[in-house]
Amino acid sequence: MTTPRSVLVVVAHPDDAEIAMGMRIRDHVLTGDRVRVHCLSAGRVEKEDGSVRRDECLAAAKILGIGGYTFSQIPDTRFTDHRGAINAALFDAFSAERPDVVYTHYPDDQHLDHAITGEEATTVAMREAADLIHFRSPYSRAFEPTLYFVGTADLLAAKQAALACFASQQQLDMTVFGGLTALAYRQHVHHRVVERFPDNACGAEMFRTARQIVHASGGRSD
Repeated sequence: MTTPRSVLVVVAHPDDAEIAMGMRIRDHVLTGDRVRVHCLSAGRVEKEDGSVRRDECLAAAKILGIGGYTFSQIPDTRFTDHRGAINAALFDAFSAERPDVVYTHYPDDQHLDHAITGEEATTVAMREAADLIHFRSPYSRAFEPTLYFVGTADLLAAKQAALACFASQQQLDMTVFGGLTALAYRQHVHHRVVERFPDNACGAEMFRTARQIVHASGGRSD
């Protein structure tokens, strides 16, 4: 029986985790892993204190089964001015329960908040966690995936339901992100490989493994 793992997802803004890896999060939960998300910013919009975005995150967390959703108070779009505060916030997030697996933004990203989150979370994870995996965001550059998570119709439906919680993001069409998930594996995996997928395969999310530690099985050698 697989031992449950502690999984920490570090993101810059509300909805980053759900867009990039909603299916993967849900699958971790279903296998018994403990999943937390730490969001460095409440994603404040003009004339809003961030409570709306936090409530949306908590609603999405309930759908996906996320065990803890925490926030720092780094000003949205001002991450370049607050690297020290980001580093301190991440050490606090890691110390709450030292994670076995960390997911975060791929550091080469057009969005500076994403790029800085990826850089700082990578630095901390290399000290504090075993496995480190970068996910692809809509603004990732030169991203070459080494890991494809292929989901099911149920996992995709859960992701789409979680994305629907972010009603305040009127500038983003969340149905588009769901559609991209559904098409991703056909765009990036050769059709001869896709032909051998299970009949219920539905969509893919893409990742790049930065570090994975594998321990010996403990079996005897004669």
